[in-house]
Amino acid sequence: MARKTNASIIALTCLVVGTVSAQEVFPNRPITIVVPYAAGGTSDGQVRMLQDALGKELGQPIVVENKPGASGAIAALQVARAKPDGYTLLYPNNGVLTAPLLNEKAGYNAFKDFKPIGQTSAVPMVLVTNKSVPATDAKSFFDYARKQPNGVMYASAGTASYGHLSTVRLAQLAGIKAEHVPYKGEAATTLAVRTGEVQMLLTTPSSSMLGQVQQGNLTLLGVATAEPSPVVPGVPTLNKTISGYVAEAWFGLLAPAGTPDSVISKINAALAKVMADEGIKNRLLATGAVPRTSTPAEFSKLMKTESDQLQEIVTKFNIKAE
Repeated sequence: MARKTNASIIALTCLVVGTVSAQEVFPNRPITIVVPYAAGGTSDGQVRMLQDALGKELGQPIVVENKPGASGAIAALQVARAKPDGYTLLYPNNGVLTAPLLNEKAGYNAFKDFKPIGQTSAVPMVLVTNKSVPATDAKSFFDYARKQPNGVMYASAGTASYGHLSTVRLAQLAGIKAEHVPYKGEAATTLAVRTGEVQMLLTTPSSSMLGQVQQGNLTLLGVATAEPSPVVPGVPTLNKTISGYVAEAWFGLLAPAGTPDSVISKINAALAKVMADEGIKNRLLATGAVPRTSTPAEFSKLMKTESDQLQEIVTKFNIKAE
């Protein structure tokens, strides 16, 4: 009887130890990162820059899955519903915040349904004007805009786009009247401000837009970052004129809510090592993205602060997604 009892205890102990060990082994199979946009875009390009290095740090392959649609909501919903074990992650930008603010049918809550892992990069927004506008810096432009009886017109890549919402907030803080003219895509907005259809544009800097600045067709007035940006060296920050104003298209990793803290910490640590690599930093900077690292708590704070700002704008101006 004693032998049988001892055998049972040993078997139970082995089972418990085996179960604990299995729970502690992460990762032991490939990890999927879901990108909310089509292949070839900014988000997709960034993930593929990090893919191999992150997989090497974690000891498992990283699989990239593109899931475009509904301004990123389709991908977000897929990850929100995934098993919270660290094997299905989301690579969002600011759109993960705006979709549920603009559409109650988005199907997810950016804070209740996800757990932040860490930020990876940020692309600064810059303010440019048509060359005919008599302004050489942000202050002189805002002074000029305040004197216009009908205000000024600005372009964005579409109603409720990040550029649209960020410009509404900028105009509110600057105390200027600005009329929104939506276009389809960034290229069209650059052309619109280049030809004078609109006077101003707040957007991420593309090589073609910066080329127009160098040719004297556009005036670059400021960058919407907390500190001077290496993406546009020598350009003053808008927050020198509009205190506290920051607008950046950020990127990072989220996991489904309920993912164990130990798993979040392990991915965050691996991500930090990857983002410290000079080769990856330089590749990101070449695309106009500034490499960033953060703790999960810092990333959560960034998201919450911006969500509150966007919520205020969406509610006050009754902005709806089209």
